Amino acid sequence: MNISSPYVIISLVYNEGMKAMGQSTAEEKRENNVTGDENKSFKTTLKNGILSGLKTTWLLTKIIVPVYFFVTLLKYTPVLDWISSLFAPIMKIVGLPGEAAIVLVLGNIINLYAALGAVASLALTGKQITIIAIMLSFSHSLFMETAVAKKTGISATVVIIIRLSLAILSGIVLNLVL
Repeated sequence: MNISSPYVIISLVYNEGMKAMGQSTAEEKRENNVTGDENKSFKTTLKNGILSGLKTTWLLTKIIVPVYFFVTLLKYTPVLDWISSLFAPIMKIVGLPGEAAIVLVLGNIINLYAALGAVASLALTGKQITIIAIMLSFSHSLFMETAVAKKTGISATVVIIIRLSLAILSGIVLNLVL
């Protein structure tokens, strides 16, 4: 193997750094791991992965399913028609029906998973779902992410204005292009 190859140089630097910190290098770990613990490690990793996946599924289910049922319930009341007619003129600018305002509000205030639950309960076209997805990619979870940005020293007002402006602009452009 050529000593000047980037892989060899990175490996040497990494190993020297690990030795300097008093930690085992990858080579030393391979030499010391001759006890057959690989199978036990695989089972542990698999078990942890499955448990982690189930926890994530449960977390998302607790958000998406109630929102889905809530919005579906709203469809059978005059409330969704009222919201739809109220927001229809504004939503028309970005090529969305008035009822899609619920999706945008949930995505901006709560999170993307709440928006997914709402989208699933509405009859939207592929174009409309694409527009919503792109708009929410710019402006999802406004409160949470603005708080995080503020901790880094960025003005909360600037963050909100930029994110909402990008969301609206992308909605307008996508409505014209798609």
